[in-house]
Amino acid sequence: MLLAGTVSFSLLDATTKLVSAHYALSQVIGIRWLVVLLLFGLLRVVVPCVGGPLRTAMPGLHLLRSAVMVVSAAGFFMGFRRVPLAEGYLVFFTAPFMVLALSPLLLKEKVPAAAWFWSAVGFAGVLVSVAQKLGDGGSVTGYLFILLGTTCFAITQVLNRQLRGEAGWARLLIWGALFGLLAYGPPAVVQWVTPPLNEGALLALAGIFAAAGVVLSATAYQVADPARLGPYGFAALPISVLLDWALWGTAPTLATLAGGCIVVFACIMSERARRRAVQGMAGGKTCAPSAPSGNGVADRTAESGNGP
Repeated sequence: MLLAGTVSFSLLDATTKLVSAHYALSQVIGIRWLVVLLLFGLLRVVVPCVGGPLRTAMPGLHLLRSAVMVVSAAGFFMGFRRVPLAEGYLVFFTAPFMVLALSPLLLKEKVPAAAWFWSAVGFAGVLVSVAQKLGDGGSVTGYLFILLGTTCFAITQVLNRQLRGEAGWARLLIWGALFGLLAYGPPAVVQWVTPPLNEGALLALAGIFAAAGVVLSATAYQVADPARLGPYGFAALPISVLLDWALWGTAPTLATLAGGCIVVFACIMSERARRRAVQGMAGGKTCAPSAPSGNGVADRTAESGNGP
């Protein structure tokens, strides 16, 4: 789910970059969240109650998450308007470290040394890939905007983990979309520029990618801990390179390909380390209960004594 969400967010960034030079921030992001709400409403008509309930016992946490998402969207929009996709992702790849650092503070979850190590290896692959491009110069302002967006993105992922006790994904999508539309809708009306059909389609497509990315990544962090998921965030590197190549004709260099191989290797080894740790705990006959799954199924099964 996290890998699929990463693809969705990469496509969202690429689509936004294609139209960012022609339209205001408020219009691009306002249309994005309007499309999300319309799609969700249509889906609920076709499949009633899909995604779970809309009411929440933690409105304050949802409001905080929504506000952070609004700032994150603005940071990425302003940043990718100024720098190439793959170069901007160098800054974005600090997000796994931020998530790992925030997890012990906010979630009280222990981060094993292996997670830090393989995240560092993955980040080294990113440095190998883009160091030469950064040496040729770039927009400092653009990088700072992406750093702002990245920081807020990392906070959002940690908050997703805190909301894992709520079943379904509807609240994760709707609260953020409503808050985003309220924040960006009024200025979008004032700054509105009627797009031609092809660019209007891109603006709407961004809403689809945003909805998919939010639901997939949020669900991933609800059912798996940040220590396991951290290194997988670097999968956006080969995705962004391919998008740069396909959309802007920027072919990958040997350094980029080498860095991508290091990233893939780090993800594979991180997962192997996690599995060894789980097997070691099973061999030691530890009986600590597992974390809540977020949907209650595992918990009810454990209480009943019945296997799957």
